[in-house]
Parts: sequence; C-alpha cells; structure tokens
Amino acid sequence: MKNRFWKGHALGNDYLAVDPRELEFRLTPRRVQALCDRQRGVGGDGVLELIASRRADFGLRIWNPDGSRAEKSGNGLRIFARFLHATGRTRRTRLSVETAGGIVAIRLFPGRDGVPRRARVEIGRASFDPRRLPCRLRGGELLERPIRAAGRALRFTGVSVGNPHCVVFASRGRRWTRADLLELGPLLERHPIFPKRCNVQLAARTGPHALEILIWERGAGETAASGTSACAAACAAIRLGRAASPVVVRAPGGALRVAVSEAFDVTLEGAVDEVASGVLAASFVRALR
Repeated sequence: MKNRFWKGHALGNDYLAVDPRELEFRLTPRRVQALCDRQRGVGGDGVLELIASRRADFGLRIWNPDGSRAEKSGNGLRIFARFLHATGRTRRTRLSVETAGGIVAIRLFPGRDGVPRRARVEIGRASFDPRRLPCRLRGGELLERPIRAAGRALRFTGVSVGNPHCVVFASRGRRWTRADLLELGPLLERHPIFPKRCNVQLAARTGPHALEILIWERGAGETAASGTSACAAACAAIRLGRAASPVVVRAPGGALRVAVSEAFDVTLEGAVDEVASGVLAASFVRALR
C-alpha cells in the first residue's frame, strides 16, 4: 500500500515514521509542516524518515515540525527503533542507526508479549566546546556563561550531544514555571550567539541523582519530553557538580534515565509506545503536491 505512515510517542513526544519507498511524494519542508499539523494533518512533533546507510544497519533523517532538520533526537531514535521492529523491518533487539549527528546503538527491551516498550540509546559523547554546538562565544568550555534574554541576566551551560543545547539552571531553592519557558525559550533558541539555533532546557536540581526540566525544542517549541534534552541537562549538572550519574531527568511528559561516563559518553533509557499506523487519504496527498 502506498502513502503509509506509522506513529509512536516517547513520554508524549510524538513522531511520524515513514519509508519514502512507500510514499508517492518526496518529503519537503512544506510537506513535513502539513503532515505535522495537528488540525489539518496527522499531527506530530516531527517526521522520522528511513534512509539508506552504508555505515549502520539503518539511516535516519529527522524532520522538525517546522520543516527544518535535526541532527539527533533521543526520543525520536527510540520511536524509530520501535517502528522498525513493529513493521517487521528488523526482528533484532540491538541495532545501529546513522543520523546527521553520528551513529548510535539502540537496544530494545521486549516484554513477555514480544512488544518492546522500553529502549536504550547510546547517544555518544557530550561536549561543552563552543565549536561543537556551534556557539559564537570563545574562551574554553561553555560552563555557566552569562547570557541575557527578556531583560533577564542568566547563566547557561552549552552542551552538544550531536545537537546543540542551552541549559539554564534555576537558582538554589527555585523552580522554573511554564511562564518562564514561554518567555525565555524562543529568545534563547534564536539568540544571536547560536548561529544554528539551539534546544533550551530550564533545569532545577531535585536530588543528588535527580533533575527536573522544562523544554523548548528547536523547530518545535514547548515539548513534553526530549531525550537529548534530558542528556544535555544531566551532562551539564554532572559537569557543574550539581548531580552524579546516573541521573533521573523528569520532564512534564515523564522521566528518563541518563547514565554518563567519566569521559561523558551518554546512555539514555526510557519508555516508547506505538500510537497508530495508517494510510494518508488520496485527497490529502493531492493537496501536498
């Protein structure tokens, strides 16, 4: 059947997964926006496009809902692995996936019914180097650097885990609010020091192995959960001496477990669920053209 799609979510962060060989159209920014539209399309926080890879078992192109592309997505990778397994493209529980942000290893954990509802992703090595984000600031690692947004003096830690992140910790004893996120998120995402924009996490320490975060995702906006955001926040907390590995990072959509080695190699584990699969209506496909 043509024009098939599959949809899954990881703690409320939902993606459509497609195989371009099953589509009668090529994905473009405008078409991705139409697919992700929650009123006029299928709806989603992005599209996961299966592509060929010569270096890994599978290749993945990640589209943000605004039609831009992401280098890596921790939740997206778990959803993509579940898609591959659910649609019979692999029966393996260990596989490698090539993304624009590097090759990652994924392990699925099937339950007694054979359905994998959890997955672990080896995200790669985190870096605080401004050249890796990229960031226009120089002078060593991006640790607690001053930044201004909405007239507020803040300090951020810049982390790359294959994609760029700006982590801002609340002062001791304070928690961030959704109003803070809606005010600061879009300004920090597009701050002039980040030439390729960035993902934003407003973080607060809640224990020696625990954080809570609010997430403003590049190209998507406010997001219930994000795997790489959890990884970035955990790495920033460990690097600043605010937490120790493993770190449970709780977002509005739920919690993820992040393990960080001494060399800052990062492993992410969390839930993943299937939502639906189906076929795009012929009239919708004609409108895309």
